[in-house]
Parts: sequence; structure tokens; C-alpha cells
Amino acid sequence: MLFDFDAYFIEPIAEEDAWKLCDFSIANTERLKRFFPKTLEQNLTPDLSRIFVSKKVKQFQEKEEFLFKLKEKEGRTIIGLVYIKELNWDKKQAELAYCIGYQFEGRGWATQSVQALTNYAFDTLGLTDLRIITHKTNLASVKIAKKCGYIWQRTLLKEHTPPGEDALDMELYELYA
Repeated sequence: MLFDFDAYFIEPIAEEDAWKLCDFSIANTERLKRFFPKTLEQNLTPDLSRIFVSKKVKQFQEKEEFLFKLKEKEGRTIIGLVYIKELNWDKKQAELAYCIGYQFEGRGWATQSVQALTNYAFDTLGLTDLRIITHKTNLASVKIAKKCGYIWQRTLLKEHTPPGEDALDMELYELYA
């Protein structure tokens, strides 16, 4: 376990998480389809999830991308994900992306997880510049970014194109070590 909280813990994704990640993805399809479409499409079946998890474990080991799961202690179900991605080791920069299951929103767990993994990125990985990119209508994500000390920098024009939609402008928040 990387971080242990009262009702849940955070640890790196592992091979044995494939089935539970598939369950999480299916249960949260509506939440994931707009801003996590690639994660969703790669976890629609247990077989796809096995391939996805295997790839993410390898990327973690090779320090290309870090995927963490939030796991409920009681049921041991995956309740959320936090990525440390788009790593630029030369600039010591990365992006954090996060989602939490609909059943667990409003408890502060996503905020607590982003804060813990922000500290991990600075203290353990040695990064100095972290980014969160979110849509202005994703008020919960904006709130998490601000609560964790990230500062709005600018609007990124046509930064993200959800499936079946036009490109969206996204908001860039940054935090420096």
C-alpha cells in the first residue's frame, strides 16, 4: 500500500486488478466516456482490462506513466483512478488526471488522493511541475485542483475531443514544487 486512509487506500495498478477495473469502468461508463474515453474503451471486457492493466504495469515499471487505483478497504473494489502521465523527465513535468466512482463522490477522497499523489510526484519522483487539465463545466475537478493548490494558468484551445463531440477548450492548472 502506498497510502492508507480510513476507508480506502491507494496503490499502483496490478495485474490482479483487471476484473475489478473492468467492473469500475462499466459501472462508471457515463462518468468516463467524455473525459476518459480511452480508459473506458480499453476496459469494456475482462480480456481488454487484462491487456490494459498489463500495459500500465509495464509503463509503471519503466517510469513512462503511473496509474494508481483507489481501493475501498471493505469491499476491496476499485473506487477511482489517478494517473501521473505525460511525463517529461527533462522538464520534471507531468499531468495528473483523476476520476472517482459515482457512488463515492462528495466524500473528499478524490481531493485527498490528488493531494497525496501530488506530494508523491514531488517528493518521490522528483517532479517540479504538475498540471491538471479539466473542462470548466467539470466543477468537481476544478474544485479539487484549487483545493490542492493548483493555480489556473490559461485556457487551452481545442485541447480535448470527446467521442462524437467537437473539440473542447480545457483549463490548465499548475502547481510547482
